[in-house]
Amino acid sequence: MSIGRYRGRDLIRVPGLLSLSRIPLALAFPLALDRPALAFGILITAGLTDVLDGWYARRFGQVTATGSALDPITDKLFVLTVAITLVVARRLSVADVLLLSTRELGELPLVLWLALSADARRARVEHPAANVLGKTATALQFVAVSAALFQATHEKLLVDAAALAGVAAAFTYWRRALRPPTGRAVPDPYEGQDARQRCLPLHFAFSKRKNDTSRAQ
Repeated sequence: MSIGRYRGRDLIRVPGLLSLSRIPLALAFPLALDRPALAFGILITAGLTDVLDGWYARRFGQVTATGSALDPITDKLFVLTVAITLVVARRLSVADVLLLSTRELGELPLVLWLALSADARRARVEHPAANVLGKTATALQFVAVSAALFQATHEKLLVDAAALAGVAAAFTYWRRALRPPTGRAVPDPYEGQDARQRCLPLHFAFSKRKNDTSRAQ
């Protein structure tokens, strides 16, 4: 079974493109720091891509090993860029950043394990599930960073809340990864297809367009 393998073509599926979009957003954040409204818009956009890539993959049967590895990597790249930028700009202390990164630090060994283990990737792809605590931790991270951007009050309280949520999220990620999977496995969308069959939807699309053009003429 090839469900645990990386596939380059999965990078250009909708979930992969949503995850990859966090890379240019990460590069844009330091340039927008002096304009809090723009920097806030970048944070919101990155947060939306983090929610939508997983939702779209589960909703439309596009959960893949490539996407499962790419999502946390681009997520952590964005978070790391934001953290370094805010420390350099003295909007947050190093201690604050470490507290905000509890989920990322706790999940880092798991990300490396998923990247190196085909069996671990297969289990995650066959039994996809949203981590509510993970999304909560992400939301609190964005709220705390937004407070730092606008130099709002209660910033320390928000950082502490994000740290606690991050610890809980990391624990649930590890528990899900280590316990035996249950429930019905999600089938591989490529299972039983040869290269020609995978191109059939594209072939039909071009054929339909050609026929429509002929009728119009």
